[in-house]
Amino acid sequence: MAVYPYQLIKENPMQYVTMPKYNDLKNTPDNLKIITLDEFRRIIKRFPEKSNFYIPLQIAFNTGMRAAEVCGLTWDCVNLKNKTIKVQKIIIKEKREWVFGSPKTKSSYRTILIGNTLVNILKHHKKCQIENKLKYGEYYTNNNFVCTKENGKLVTTDSFKYLSRVINYELQINFCFHSLRHTHATMMLEAGANIKDIQHRLGHSKLSTTMDTYSHVTNKLTQASVDLFESIISLK
Repeated sequence: MAVYPYQLIKENPMQYVTMPKYNDLKNTPDNLKIITLDEFRRIIKRFPEKSNFYIPLQIAFNTGMRAAEVCGLTWDCVNLKNKTIKVQKIIIKEKREWVFGSPKTKSSYRTILIGNTLVNILKHHKKCQIENKLKYGEYYTNNNFVCTKENGKLVTTDSFKYLSRVINYELQINFCFHSLRHTHATMMLEAGANIKDIQHRLGHSKLSTTMDTYSHVTNKLTQASVDLFESIISLK
């Protein structure tokens, strides 16, 4: 599904940039740009309910979905009764148009359970979309996307660049949209969630990917387990 055209530049400015190998990037909280719950609340205060970014922010924070998965989410993949979201497609830019694409890997196709907080947010958002459709009439872009502007136009991943700039420079929070994915996983792990469940929610094909990416958390949990054992034997 195409959305609207964009102008392209003739040369790629990243052509001569050498990207570091994955192994050169340490999985520390700073590199992963993990935010705190208080920082997320500050972000939502800056981009509240009527903002174009409110719904994408809430979905990513509550599910750990990738940016392209969030923007590609359609209502037929959301079951508010069963509290699930199916990740079956993404949006990508081909030439000057936004089109549907396939998720990153086979394991990226997944069904994510969601809590009441996100369910209630999405219920209200769906109601607002219906009201906006009546408000704008023929000028409303009628589609099945979840993440839309007030006039129905799709919120794309390109717009997250502006979002990140505001959060970094205005709110002084070290942030990129992918931060929400890392934050979701980190908070769940620290709360005691099963690592296999996290792997499924994130759509990682290998458990080792999840373990390596969040080693800073798993190492802390390992120490906590040792401390727990020590507390048990000290009572004997």
